[in-house]
Amino acid sequence: MFIYHVVLPAVWESYKTKPSYQTESLHTEGFIHCSYENQVDDVLKRYYSNARRVLILKIDSEKLLSKLVEEPSTGGEIYPHIYGRLNHNAVVSIEERDIQPQ
Repeated sequence: MFIYHVVLPAVWESYKTKPSYQTESLHTEGFIHCSYENQVDDVLKRYYSNARRVLILKIDSEKLLSKLVEEPSTGGEIYPHIYGRLNHNAVVSIEERDIQPQ
């Protein structure tokens, strides 16, 4: 199963040379927010409308070293959450997407 994580390019860049990726939400909420493919556009509209560019990480959930939990989030909709760091080899592709024209 594939899940998706949206990240700003500068944030992702800062973790490229580190053994794993973590977000602020991992420290404040205990997990990394992810989405299913059909939820990505809503996440972009809801949380990244002011961003110029984002990266969308496609993650193979079978390769995760951390626990994956599917649970209710915004509006009771079920979202996948990674409870721990994201190991780089679980990221199978990265899509760069422009949100606002430069």
